[in-house]
Amino acid sequence: MTDLKQAFDLAGRVAVVTGGNGGIGLGMARGMAAAGAAIVVAGRNRDKSRRAVADLEGLGAVAVAIEVDVTDEASVVALVAQTVERLGRLDVLVNNAGINIRKPPHELDLREWRQVIDTNLTSAFIASHAAHPVMKKQGGGKIINIGSMMSIFGAAFAPAYAASKGGIVQLTRSMATAWAPHHIQVNAVLPGWIDTELTTNARREVPGLHERVLSRIPEGRWGAGDDMAGVAVFLASRASDYVTGTAIPVDGGYSIMS
Repeated sequence: MTDLKQAFDLAGRVAVVTGGNGGIGLGMARGMAAAGAAIVVAGRNRDKSRRAVADLEGLGAVAVAIEVDVTDEASVVALVAQTVERLGRLDVLVNNAGINIRKPPHELDLREWRQVIDTNLTSAFIASHAAHPVMKKQGGGKIINIGSMMSIFGAAFAPAYAASKGGIVQLTRSMATAWAPHHIQVNAVLPGWIDTELTTNARREVPGLHERVLSRIPEGRWGAGDDMAGVAVFLASRASDYVTGTAIPVDGGYSIMS
């Protein structure tokens, strides 16, 4: 029988989390850190990244911050190279960086569309593409792509965001199929309404959103960043070695309601 304690143990593993300095990314980083992983917090805001590193070190983890522009290929390639140089390996990549521009489709301009798609979707391709040869050489790895409930549902106020997150699921499936022979598992997580800086802005910009969301969630509350910790540990660990190409909602039951 599998030793479950060992199966979920991340000691000796190195995880890169883009946008790992707050919200969902930091919640996932905290989970992996508590399970023994060393964490690279990859982001643009140096102050937030420093605070995140201190938070993770408080859990007893090795943590470093590396500045990156996830939409720039050279910057992402440098992130991977620096991770391997400083920590010796790269076992887990969490593609979490994302933005939203809340406008209906007829008000969204092409520049805004490209900004959201590049940050949310193209960045996941760039980072995964850069990580792949390292993971292949090591004999395997884990890639966790952050989608959204809008990978499933449409939203009048988020056409580019919904398109990017739908694309995340299909990119996940494609990479999972291509890289399974290299023992690289690729999965997506679809967070629901998690209380983050992004959703705080949404509640301010979309009248009545808070009440509508609460009325649909069976759990009766908004999620917290730490609600993402468990699924991160599972998908980053040996416990999920036979799980690939999936998209797992973490939404308090939001997506099962009609």
